[in-house]
Amino acid sequence: MMGTIELQRDFFKENRKVFFENNEFTVTLFRYSTNVEAIEVTNSRGKMVVLPYLGQIIWDLSFDEIDLKMKNMFSEPKNVTEIVDTYGCFSFHSGLIRNGCPGPEDDHTLHGEMPCADMDKAWLEITGESIKIGGAKEYTKGFGHHYLAKPSVTMQAKTTFIEIGMDVKNLAGTEMPLQYMCHMNYAYLEDALMQQNIPDEAFKLRESIPEHVHPTKKWLEYTEELKSGEQQLSTLTKPEMYDPEIVFFADQLRQYQKEAEFEMLSPNGVTFFTKFSTEEFNYATRWLLYNEDQQVGAFVLPGTCRSEGFLAAKEAGSLIMLAAGEEKSFKVITGKK
Repeated sequence: MMGTIELQRDFFKENRKVFFENNEFTVTLFRYSTNVEAIEVTNSRGKMVVLPYLGQIIWDLSFDEIDLKMKNMFSEPKNVTEIVDTYGCFSFHSGLIRNGCPGPEDDHTLHGEMPCADMDKAWLEITGESIKIGGAKEYTKGFGHHYLAKPSVTMQAKTTFIEIGMDVKNLAGTEMPLQYMCHMNYAYLEDALMQQNIPDEAFKLRESIPEHVHPTKKWLEYTEELKSGEQQLSTLTKPEMYDPEIVFFADQLRQYQKEAEFEMLSPNGVTFFTKFSTEEFNYATRWLLYNEDQQVGAFVLPGTCRSEGFLAAKEAGSLIMLAAGEEKSFKVITGKK
């Protein structure tokens, strides 16, 4: 069984079914008790679980028995329309015409319309060296925008990383705004060092406070120290200070590197990494959170703009505008070294 195979919804049953298997890969189709369809792909080093019809969310990812996903409160995905109602995944596609945390005057939900989109199609592309899961969603709004989104994720043989892709084409006769962020919710690694091939000083602490963030006195004092430079945050040594969340932005990455590479290195030898083209992603967000229910070390979230909502991006001049018929493609390589 090689080539491209379209996946119909009725392929997915509550009982797990091996759909493809060879010496390196196993592809299993199943359905969660919440009625969400899922594909599990394993290679000789690890596995990923993808939700092909729910925004093509990457629900789980692990390599060499190391879980790459944040600690969260969800035992399984939920069939919802907003990402905050099923926030237990490794990765989701944030955007596309709206992205990030909405400001007081924004009219969009957290991270926009794409994360939990009801996909029109899903398929597998199988070769001897890789398994690729693809999908398509045509977004149409009366008196609004019209685009085709084609997310994908590829696992290669004998490797400990994946390639996440997104193609967007404007199908309307007029231009459309585009905001996209590859939102990877990495596990929190205690005492880990975060480093990258751009200067540390490129990262600036977020000064806006989104609606879902409720500051404490201790948190406000700590963030003031970060702003003043009295404190640095390149190692994860003060988890008690990362609740509520700590967010940094790095802008205009093209001035530093053509390809950005970020790492999170644990003292026990585990290293997570992410790399991407700064021509595609000119901005990066770093998101840290630590409490009893959620623990995340999102050392980099590549984006086309800051994740502060539509109007903030418009005001900053960082909105991408796609002309009628124009298409853009994005790729992120991420995993464990």
